[in-house]
Order: sequence, then structure tokens, then C-alpha cells
Amino acid sequence: MKSLFILTSALLFTTNVLAENDPLWMRYPAISPNGETIAFTYKGDIYTVPANGGKATQLTTHPAHDTRPVWSPDGSKIVFASDRNGNFDIFVMDKEGGSPKQLTTHSANEYPETFSDAKHILYSAAIQQDTKDSQFPSGQFPQIYRISLDGGRPELYSSLAMESLALNKKGDKLLYQDKKGYEDPWRKHHQSSITRDIWLCTLGPERSFQKITSFKGEDRNPVWAADGSSFYYLSEEKGSFNIFKNDLTGKSSRQITNHTTHPVRFLTSDSNGNLCYGYDGEIYTVKEGAQPKKVDVRIISDKVENDLIHQLKTSGATDIAISPNGKEVAFIVRGDVYVTSVDYETTKQITNTPQQERDLDFSPDGRSLVYSAERGETWGVYQSSLVRKDDKYFTYAQELKEEPLVVTSQTSFQPMYSPDGKEVAFLENRTTLRVINLKSKQVRTVLDGKYNYSYADGDQHYQWSPDSKWFLAKYIAVGGWNNTDIVLVKADGSGEMTNLTESGYSDNNAKWVLDGKAMIWSSDRAGYRSHGSWGAQGDVYIMFFDGEAYDKFRLSKEEQALLDEEKQDQKSDTDKDKDKDAKKDKDKDKDKNKDKNKDKKEEPTVEPLKFDLANRKDRIMRLTVNSSFLGDAVLTPKGDKLYYCAAFESGYDLWEHDFKENTTKLLIKGVGGGSMFADKKGENIFLISGGQLKKIEVKNSKTAPIAFKAEFSYRPAKEREYIFHHTWRQVLDKFYDPEIHGIDWAGYEKAYEKYLPHINNNYDFVEMLSEMLGELNGSHTGARYYSASSTPATASLGAFYDNGYTGDGLKVEEIIAKGPLTKADSKIKPGCIIEKIDGTSIKSGEDYYPLLNGKAGKKVLLSVYNPTTKERFEEQVKPITYGVQSNLLYKRWVEQKRQMVEKLSNGRIGYVHIKGMNSESFREIYSDMLGRYREKEAIIVDTRHNGGGWLHEDLAILLSGELFAKFMPRGQFIGNDPFNRWLKPSCVLMCEDNYSNAHGFPWTYKTLKLGKLIGAPVPGTMTAVWWESQIDPSIVFGIPQVGMKDMQGRYLENLQLEPDIEVYNSPESQLKGEDHQLEEAVKEMLKEVNKK
Repeated sequence: MKSLFILTSALLFTTNVLAENDPLWMRYPAISPNGETIAFTYKGDIYTVPANGGKATQLTTHPAHDTRPVWSPDGSKIVFASDRNGNFDIFVMDKEGGSPKQLTTHSANEYPETFSDAKHILYSAAIQQDTKDSQFPSGQFPQIYRISLDGGRPELYSSLAMESLALNKKGDKLLYQDKKGYEDPWRKHHQSSITRDIWLCTLGPERSFQKITSFKGEDRNPVWAADGSSFYYLSEEKGSFNIFKNDLTGKSSRQITNHTTHPVRFLTSDSNGNLCYGYDGEIYTVKEGAQPKKVDVRIISDKVENDLIHQLKTSGATDIAISPNGKEVAFIVRGDVYVTSVDYETTKQITNTPQQERDLDFSPDGRSLVYSAERGETWGVYQSSLVRKDDKYFTYAQELKEEPLVVTSQTSFQPMYSPDGKEVAFLENRTTLRVINLKSKQVRTVLDGKYNYSYADGDQHYQWSPDSKWFLAKYIAVGGWNNTDIVLVKADGSGEMTNLTESGYSDNNAKWVLDGKAMIWSSDRAGYRSHGSWGAQGDVYIMFFDGEAYDKFRLSKEEQALLDEEKQDQKSDTDKDKDKDAKKDKDKDKDKNKDKNKDKKEEPTVEPLKFDLANRKDRIMRLTVNSSFLGDAVLTPKGDKLYYCAAFESGYDLWEHDFKENTTKLLIKGVGGGSMFADKKGENIFLISGGQLKKIEVKNSKTAPIAFKAEFSYRPAKEREYIFHHTWRQVLDKFYDPEIHGIDWAGYEKAYEKYLPHINNNYDFVEMLSEMLGELNGSHTGARYYSASSTPATASLGAFYDNGYTGDGLKVEEIIAKGPLTKADSKIKPGCIIEKIDGTSIKSGEDYYPLLNGKAGKKVLLSVYNPTTKERFEEQVKPITYGVQSNLLYKRWVEQKRQMVEKLSNGRIGYVHIKGMNSESFREIYSDMLGRYREKEAIIVDTRHNGGGWLHEDLAILLSGELFAKFMPRGQFIGNDPFNRWLKPSCVLMCEDNYSNAHGFPWTYKTLKLGKLIGAPVPGTMTAVWWESQIDPSIVFGIPQVGMKDMQGRYLENLQLEPDIEVYNSPESQLKGEDHQLEEAVKEMLKEVNKK
């Protein structure tokens, strides 16, 4: 859509008509039934153009995003999807345009597919499958609905997930591409079990299904040929996507087009066999046996997106730095650097670029700021400084000067001034710690990058020592990725370093405290660990570098008071003697040096640090009383109080621990878990919470917002251009395979860059990014755009309705367990008819979704009729969101499978499903396996449709138990050893929709020979991803960057895992509620247990 942001003011608004003779990124072309006109999407609007080329006619002008046009059979109307209400709904308009009519009202995204007849459109939406359908309940598997061009109540046409539907002229046969599960739709060049195949559905009272294509890669987008017995489709069988032709046996494939480099997309046909498609951002037509013809398109339209838009930002802050005097805060908003006064709203913009700046630090004298910026080809380090001597604050500065400090061909960011202000440290290539001397400009390496690994930009932590001679830094050494340590490194480049922690746990976020005599850091060595998967609660610890500081820190309140009193007495006596001598000298030289020393400040001397490291582990103390999910922590300069962010329930709260009083108290709730910075005196703590700057006054435990008004110059096109090149560079730097699968990645940057001037919205932009990222043939990639929808979500009553019922009202077929209709005193039963919602009658054929829009969690009044008892009654219920219902449907699905196994095995076999590779799922199956199913003879572990996480090792350990002893007090058997593992036979169910770690676990299970794999092959996707948010926070993209290799040196990425017993669920069996894969698993387990 073209109106993506709230604009406060606009500059350079243009009403000039824009003529484009060579438009690119024309998407979703569809040729009319008579072959004369092509409808397509361009810049978020629907256009038509003569099939022979010419001037395009703009049909929609709404600021929303209009896309995916579909012609009616007579060519008089065009149906399309639009997000004018926040989500995508179905609209219809005349072929000449005009005011479109909205057909659908549910808050789910709905997209048109094809017409079932002259008056009804078929569309896809993930709302609710049929009650008998045994498909895993997920938004990955949308249903097909049918609705009249006059609107009304949609009817379920197919509970089976189908895409790219094509109905023959007789209306008795339907071609479609299947959807087996998740993979980015724009991924290319892969051959695995998840790729799409073409199917034929024979319609009628009992539908039958036939898989036509068998190529292991992608076969998509079928359209009928004019003869009605063959079809055209898109396939990667011979390389890039091209048009192929086949008959209904699937054994006569023939290539029609021979495009290279880019994929052919969006195939449609007219009534006479003329084909239309998209290629390289343009539109083509072709007739079988002839050469493709490019459709020359001329577009004349208004330019709706401004080049420059002035905005005033009062939130959205990210990075933060505090000036030495504590009076200014530097921060980032949408990639630009700003400085604001702590006490006033006055805000100074330091950088003004469409690129990104980050990683701020003030110089010790407060007159310079250092930051990283991604300009040109890579990240560099830059410095902005006050020019005029009279200027004391950035906020009110009249003149600033920016200079590059480190700009090379290498990535350089995360700069930090040395405390003496003479040098700046930074990270080169994300992990190598280097230092530049500001005077000589000489650069030296302090810590080699081989000792660390950067998963996400900004995840490396280091800090200068107070004497500017040492660093504390994150450290994994060799192979310690999951067990980070803290290293002490000499800053002179000599390479001298000491691993301070050596714990085997995760140690992070080290900070110098007590003038460099100690450090605090966070560690999970004592915290509760996730039962399975990653994650653990942490604590703040302190390590002392000399015995004197350690002893002083442990003094009681009384001992400290006596010591302070003694020191004060000694100081008073010394000061008296000094004052007498100093007064004489001072009076003598006062006039003489008055002018000379006017601007000169006495520099405090910093004593070089000395370390007693031999006994450092004997001087470690745990500072937090209770382990928690930790944010940042700050120790006061005196070391008497610790302030830390901790999440015990929901969200991070600020806590204070007083060591002398031995008290811990909650100061402020909901501060967020970001970095905290204290001023030099320890009187105030600064942090960012929810995009807002906050100051916390330690003395009275008060929090106050630091208001700012940041003038931001939003350049939409330039920002997209930056994100495009940033995405390309991130892949170049971080993709798990440094050879990038052998593709011409530089060539693809140029190939896709040309589309940028023809894109003016984020929907098109992320689609283009995904097309480029799809060239990688990698899992876990593609771009996503999360639009800010204001649509009131449609709520659910928690029931399945009888799809065959055509009378007034909604006939309840099944009530979903634990849903709104399962109250103990409810009289609503299956078979009842809901006649009214909040007093509004539900007439036959009328759309009832508007009656539930925005009603989740709110009481609604249902008027119900029970045909069995002839009773009419009313009940108040609270509808739920579809997200909540999705979880209830999952539990229903698992219970159905459990009961099926119980019945088929006559109670001998247990069943568990692993929803996600996370701690919560592990606890569920652990509880069931070692509790509910302890007496079962075998277990079926179902991983189908698991989207991943990190659990493969924990699951393998759980299922690898071997009995080595029994507990038998006085001859009574009370348990086995090991007691926390499964000791009996098992098998694992898997399917094409297993992803990421749900590929990794079955692979581990098979590699360790723990049992058999049953089901369908699993694509090779066992690679760890970083989903990076962009400076436009509504956009993210993924980089598969941590590859896993087997012991033969093969990456698991794109290495498909084959089952020991291959079995599939057919569409017919799925729609009947059957599960052949599960049935086969039960048979196999019964064979195992019957052997004994």
C-alpha cells in the first residue's frame, strides 16, 4: 500500500503526471477470457492494458494495496484483493473500474483464486477447516471458500489446502498446486519433498484426487489448455521456472518457453489457449509453438509517493549514550543520530541520511560523538565534534564537524572511546577487536576475531578499563559458542589475555566496577535452566582483582561506618596542614596565572591497574539474591547498591539490592530490558523502554521520561534502496556457506536493483527482496512485512458449524473443548442453532462475521434454538480470538491422535506430539512419557508440522535410555535407573512440513540409531537463522547462517532426510479424518513389542 506511515508534514509534494514507457515490477498479470486485455498490479494498484500493448488504464486509485486481479468468465468484472480495511479482503469491480464492492468481511487475509461459475468466486483464507478434516490445524493450510458476487455468507468449498486453482469449462475437474507446509513461496532452485506438485481433483459428491506431476522440484500454477485434456504449468524441471505442457497422466511434459536468469511467474490463459505471464518484472504473452512476445506497457499516472517527508518523532529511540556530565543523551531514531537535553525537549539532529547509524559513544570531554554508519559499500566508524569553543552542548551547538575515523573495505562498527580520550576501539568484521589512535591514526589488533562468533550484529560485548590499558570482552575461544566466557585482554596489541571465568556456563556483559578493581557480569551458572532447549535464568556476579577491594566490599554496615569515620579524621588533619602551605603559594601566583590557566582544566590522574589473578576465583560473589531472566545491571561507584532489570513474571522490572542493609526491593515495574547507563556519581540511571528515553532518580526511586522532538527526514525510496543493499551485504557477510552456493550473488544485486524505482510500497518491496533471497536456494530466508492493521479482529465462538446446513442461523456440529461454549451451565449442544448474535438475526446466506468483529473477550448474547427439545433460550458468552482457538484446535488434534493410537494398539502404545522445539513442548512430552505412559510398551513421537527451535539433543537423550539398574528396597521394585529417560521402543513420525530443528531431531534420532523414522521425507533445513529487523521496523529478513555438518562433512542444509518407512496421507483419507502415517507407526510399534 502506498500510505504506510502517519505523516506530520510533507515536502516536495508533487501533482505532476508521471509517464513510464518501460515500467518494471508489474505483478500478477491476468489475461481476459477473450484474450484482448491484461489486468495486472503495479505500485499497489490494478491496471489493464491491451494484450497487444499500449497505454495502461489505472482502475484503482485507493491508497491501500490492491493486488491479484482475477477476471470473471464473461470478462465483464475483475475481482481482486485489497487491504483497505487493514487485512486483505475480496473486492469486485467492473472491468472499466469504478467503485469496487467488498465481498468478504473476515479479518483473516483473503485472496481470490478463480471463478466457480459466472456468479461465484473461489478464494483462499485460513479460517477454520471442516470438522472431519484430519489436517494439522495451522494457518499454513488455508481453506478455499466460495462467495457470490452479490456478497453474503461464504461457504466452505474445500477444507483441503489448494493453491492456483483452475476449473475446466465443464466445471467438473479442478487443477491445483498442493501446499504441504512451510517454505518461503519465492524460494527457487530447490528439490525436496516440500516443493509443490500439480494435482487433479474430480468434482462431485465424492471428490477424488490424482497427483499428476512427479518432478522433485517445483511444479506450480496450472492452467487448462483449450482442448480440456491437457494443461500448461510452471516448472523448474529444466532450470529456471518456465512454461511446460502436460497431459492429465503427467507423463508427457514438454517445455514451451526457455527463459533464463529469472523465473516465469503468474501464468494465466484465455479461452483460446493464449498464455500470459510475468518475467523479469514485465508482461509477456505466448501461443504454443510461437515465440513469446513482450507486452509494451505505457503507464501515465500521478506520483503518489513524496521524495522527502518531514516527520516529528517523539518515540522510537534505540541506541543510547549519556554525556559525561549527565546532561545530554544521544540516541538513534530510524537510523539517524540525535542528541537531546535531559531536562528539556530540545533535540539536535546529528546525522541526516537514508542509511543507518548505530552504536553511540560520547568522548570523555563530551565534545565528540562516535558512531558507526553503513555508507557506501560497508560499515565504517565516524566522529562528529563540536567546532566552536563556546559550544558546550551538542543540543545547542551552532556548528558540527563529521569525519570518518575508520572506513575501509572491511566491516567496522561498535566504536568506543578509551577513558583517556586518546583512542577508539571498534569491531572489524564483527568479531576482531581493534583500536585506532586518534592522533597517529595507527590501528592495531587487540583480540583476534577467531576467538568469537557474531550471530546477530551487536551481540559482541567489550569495555575499556578505567586506565585505558585493558579490555573486558566476550570470549568463546575455540568451540565455545554455547558457553561464552569473559576474557581480560591487554590493549597494547601484544595479545596478552586471560580467560577470567572458565565456567562452562554462559558468562556475558562484563563491566568494570570499583575503579577497575573488580568486574560484574551475568552468568547462568546458578539459575534455573530450561528443562529442554535453550535458556536459563541468570544472576549478577562480581569478581575482585585484588584482595583489598574484596575485603572492603564485604565489610558490614557498622565496620564500614567506623572505617569511614577514621578516614575522615585523617583527611581533616592532612587538609589543615596542606591548606596552610598552599595558601601562601596560591596568593603569590594567583594574578600571574589567572589568564594563562583560564581554559585549562587539571586532568585527574588514573593509576595503572594491577591484577592478582591467581586467586580470582576465590574472590567471586553472587550479587543477586534470586535468579531471574536478567536484563542489564549497574553497580554504584561506591559499590553499596546494585540496580538490575529482572523478569520474574511478565516484562522487566527495576530492582535495587542494598549490600549494607542487605535488602532487596522492587523500584519500578515495566522498565524494559535494555541497556542501562549510570551517570558518574551514580545518582541517575538512564535507559530506553519501549522506544522512550527514561531517567531513573536513584535516591527517590522515581522515573521520569526524557522527552525529545526529533525532526526526521523520511525519504521512502532512498530508505528502500539502502535496505536493499544492506540485505545483499548481510547475506554476503553472514550466509552459512561463504561460497553462497556457488551462485553469482553480485550479479543478482544488479539484476534486482533495477526494480527499485518501480516500487513504492512495502508489499512489493519485500516480495522483491524475497525473490532475490530466493535465488540462494536456502531455508530460513525471505523478507516479511508486518503492516500495522487497525482492523477489529473477527472473534470465534469456539465451535464447528454444519457446512451442509442451509437454513437460518448457525447449526453447531461440534463444540471445541475449553472454548466459550463449554461453560458448566451452558445448554448449547451439538445440533443447536444459534439464531441471533446480540439481537441481530442470522438469516440464511447472510454474512455473520461482522457480528463478531472486535468482540473477542467481550460478552455477547446468543439466541439459541434446540431442535431436539424445541426450546429457545439465551446465553451470554465471551468469544475468543482465532489465535486462542488455534491452540484449542491443536489440543483437539493431539487428543484425536492419542485416542486413535489407544484404540489401534488396544492400549499398549503411547503417543506424544512435539508442537515446537522448545522447553514448553519438552515438558509436555516428558510429563506424558514418564508419567501418563510409564506403563505403555512403546511410544510414538510425532514431530509432524513442527516448525523448529532447539531441542534435538534433549530429545535424543530422553529417548536413548538403556536400563542398567533397578531400585529394589526389601525386594520391592520401585523404579529403574536411569529414571528420567524412556527405556522402551520408540519411533518418530515426520513429514514434509518438519522445519529447521524438526529436521535436526529426526536426523539425530536416525544417526544415533534410536529407532525408525516413519512418514514422508523431510527437507534439509537444519540451519540456524537470524531474522534481522530493519530501520523500517515493519520489515525483517532472514539469513541462514549457522550450518550444521554431519560427520562426513556434509551440511544438513538441503540434505533431505528419508524415512525408514515411507507413507503418505492422501487428500481423500485426510478429509475423512484418517491418518495412514499414524496407523503405520502403530503397526511398527506393535511389531517391536511383540518381538519380546
